[in-house]
Amino acid sequence: MIIRLAFGSLVARALTVGMTILAIALSVGLFLGVEKVRTGAKASFADTISGTDLIVGARSGSVQLLLYSVFRIGNATNNLTWESYQDIASRKDVDWIVPISLGDSHRQFRVMGTTTEFFDRYKYRSGQSLSVKDGAIMSDLFDTVIGADVASTLGYKIGDPIVVAHGLASFSEHKDQPFRVSAILEKTGTPVDRTVIVSLEAIEAIHVDWKSGAKIPGQSTAADAIRSMDLQPKAVTAALVGVKGRLQVFGLQRAINEYPQEPLLAILPGVALQELWQIVGIAETALMAVSAMVIVTALIGMMATIFSSLNERRREMAIFRAMGARPRTIFGMLILEATLIGAIGAVLGLGLLYICLFIAQPIIDNSFGLWLPIDPPAMREVWILIGVVAASAIVSVVPALRAYRMSLADGMMVKI
Repeated sequence: MIIRLAFGSLVARALTVGMTILAIALSVGLFLGVEKVRTGAKASFADTISGTDLIVGARSGSVQLLLYSVFRIGNATNNLTWESYQDIASRKDVDWIVPISLGDSHRQFRVMGTTTEFFDRYKYRSGQSLSVKDGAIMSDLFDTVIGADVASTLGYKIGDPIVVAHGLASFSEHKDQPFRVSAILEKTGTPVDRTVIVSLEAIEAIHVDWKSGAKIPGQSTAADAIRSMDLQPKAVTAALVGVKGRLQVFGLQRAINEYPQEPLLAILPGVALQELWQIVGIAETALMAVSAMVIVTALIGMMATIFSSLNERRREMAIFRAMGARPRTIFGMLILEATLIGAIGAVLGLGLLYICLFIAQPIIDNSFGLWLPIDPPAMREVWILIGVVAASAIVSVVPALRAYRMSLADGMMVKI
């Protein structure tokens, strides 16, 4: 009976109750949305590189090495000499190694020199490989492979010329050695989408007529002459390494970190990613706190609505009492009303979240490279919904106590 009374009372005040439910639904949807973005961002960071056991570079910080070698953020403090690279590559416990050379750019996109093995060894999102959308992997010295974002932003297609600029924010361009787009990669949601990839030899080729970061005045070597030169690099920025056995990772890491010829650093990508996530953890906590306060505000608003409706419902309460309802019945009815409002709002908020996810998932993936999986609610999200319903019941206790104390005579004295 009490359930029927509570439901009928909510229907009778449909407009006010509907607005309260909408406020709770929006706050719950926002909180769960922030949680989805948080976990999605964390997973996207972790899935940026997989299948690589170690990243090797000049000695600096583990997060710094990860940022410039994988995310193309910042610059290396020093380079890894080619002799050291070859020494590491020749070790028995190394299964494969891919060099990376950074430093130049093309219209705000980073240019990366590497070998064709990069396209086979680089994995993302739990083992997915890079795939070509159009064209073929570079075969000529001045061929380049561009990421999906580079192609879409600059409107490039196969065969278009590309002129690489010296450095990241430089007006000096290697105009005498233009590249040609030979392939466009499929969208990956990783920094590869925003990278112009060339060969290691090409990086050396465009710097033949350069010295100490500047072009030698009056010197210009023809492309055919450059092709016949020895273009073996003297140094690379970093290297991605795969080992033959998992148990050999730590031994190789220690050997590289103690390398006697030059100061080097070898990091485990997963560990460095965790360190990076800890750095941004403060902002993550602040965002979650703001979202939680939105839910608290909605619940307080519901409590205020119940309070404000008590005077209007005094005659209703008195009639219930006159018909034999006990004070605890009225108390329970108000608690049940608030619980129903909270439950409907929580479920509606969850529904709004999934509707928004279906709409926004491809947009967010294409714009920011952030993949938000549309999975069934996790246990953490279920507990959040249960917590909202429980909090709705708790905040209604104070107005329910006031209704409990209203006397029959007080209700009957209210004028119509």
